[in-house]
Amino acid sequence: MDIPPGYTASSKAKIACKLQRALYGLKQSPRAWFGRFSSAMRKYGFQQSNSDHTLFLKHRLGKVTALIVYVDDMIITGDDAEEISRLQEQLSTEFEMKNLGGLKYFLGIEVARSRQGIFLSQRKYVLDLLSEVGLLECKPTDTPIVPNHKLGEYTDQVLADKERYQRLVGKLIYLSHTRPDIAYAVSVVSQVMHCPSEDHMDAVIRILRYLKSSPGKGLMFSKNNHLNVDGYTDADWAGNISDRKSTSGYFTFVGGNLVTWRSKKQKVVALSSAEAEFRGMAKGLCELLWLRRLLTEIGFAPSSEMNLFCDNKAAIDISHNPVQHDRTKHVEVDRHFIKHNLEEKIIRFPFVKSEDQLADILTKAMSTRNFYNSLDKLGIRDIYAPT
Repeated sequence: MDIPPGYTASSKAKIACKLQRALYGLKQSPRAWFGRFSSAMRKYGFQQSNSDHTLFLKHRLGKVTALIVYVDDMIITGDDAEEISRLQEQLSTEFEMKNLGGLKYFLGIEVARSRQGIFLSQRKYVLDLLSEVGLLECKPTDTPIVPNHKLGEYTDQVLADKERYQRLVGKLIYLSHTRPDIAYAVSVVSQVMHCPSEDHMDAVIRILRYLKSSPGKGLMFSKNNHLNVDGYTDADWAGNISDRKSTSGYFTFVGGNLVTWRSKKQKVVALSSAEAEFRGMAKGLCELLWLRRLLTEIGFAPSSEMNLFCDNKAAIDISHNPVQHDRTKHVEVDRHFIKHNLEEKIIRFPFVKSEDQLADILTKAMSTRNFYNSLDKLGIRDIYAPT
């Protein structure tokens, strides 16, 4: 930072400049802005959600108004039209605002409405990415990653352009917010950001070629006349050939619609497939508890036990068994956590056959047939595809 004009000081003088405000571009600027915005929302009678600090809620006369903000972009929704209009007027007097009308495009996510429901996709984002890489005319592939891949870190690997690799994978990570079909493939290629090889770059290019086959795929949210909260959790065992750690994944549904998912390598090495599944169940349960708390804050608390479907009977038996064994004592914390929620009748663990396990595509590379069967069950559609 330069000395302000008109102030002269010798080069030996040790002086400091104290800022009275947070200037744009400084570290503390986002925090100062969000603090200012939060205080204004509380002044208008809104409460900040404990489940998501960027969500503000106001309940009035049995109706709810919600505002969610990302930096300086925000969405207002709810069933209280009067309160929504009042909030827009109040915000425009406090801040310089621009009303863009009904929600159609937000942070690269396209929103389309029809009688079937609300459809979210990132079609323009995908096409711009393909254009940037020069793959708009490439030959598409059916799946984002080859089955039985051997991607890992090897001593004799040929290194790729690290900066280009990190930039592409970063964009794919953002794209996976509306594309659970690429979540596992992106999880695999994002594990070697520090030293990518040519094989890893080829895997990234394959993901892009898969996106070329269906740039308009996205999520359809339909009205199903219920608000049941369900989850599917799965894990492979020792799937990573470099360190033999397992990959766990989960899908969560609210009212029959897919809302959150995750594919992540576990932090510890599991000694059995049951242990890998058990640790995955704990992560899926955490997500379901968060959704339950969020829905309760909005005013739609689940009225029944949540279901977390698992295809490993041994892991389910460990959850229900109150006796500790030598083979399970090293997962004692997860066991007590799951046991407590079972006793409180918050969660159930129904068994699901492997062929009906939706979370399979988050833990392993699948064949083309099984891959597309899973996408159909998840409600992933392409409204731009020719009929």
